[in-house]
Amino acid sequence: MTSPTADTATGPSPAPVGRRERKKAATRQAIADAALHLFLERGYDEVSVREIADAADVSTTTLFKHFPAKEALVFDEDSDQEARLLAAVRERPEGRSIPAALREHALTTRLAAADGDAGFSAFADLVAGTPALRDYAQNMWLRHTAALARAIAEESGLAADDPLCAALARFALEAPRAAHGHDNPREAITRAFDLLEHGWSALARPEA
Repeated sequence: MTSPTADTATGPSPAPVGRRERKKAATRQAIADAALHLFLERGYDEVSVREIADAADVSTTTLFKHFPAKEALVFDEDSDQEARLLAAVRERPEGRSIPAALREHALTTRLAAADGDAGFSAFADLVAGTPALRDYAQNMWLRHTAALARAIAEESGLAADDPLCAALARFALEAPRAAHGHDNPREAITRAFDLLEHGWSALARPEA
């Protein structure tokens, strides 16, 4: 993260984005927009990759250069996701436990508010109602397990290979699944993290 008070006069300037990179980004965005529009209009399973490519005016070969699988068309591979996840642990307020910090992160980044943006709510409903997308989204999160476990170990003073850290990381990333199909998703996630909180407090060092 770049500080807003950084001295940009003495630091290196970011390289300008070239025409080729802009064109690639525009093509990727056009494909993603076409896919989401068709998915929301007709349902994920009712839309073929060929139809998406045609709607975006690209070949299927070009489509797969940008998105390795049909499921990937729905999700933006945000390179900052892991950084924000780790920051939730490393930059948590004094006195807040690691499970509590991860619970807050889950509630603010992985739970769609019922009164939120209509477009986001439609997207969330699409994912929640499509098993393939739910599984893909969860697997995307689980790829952060190792990095999260290391951050937990560093913050709690435990060894990097302590199984407690790996277990908490895995369970914390899995916990939001408790919201699927639940009448009160926020309560479901909160209760799942309460279980992690109590177990962690009993087994880890007090300052963790």
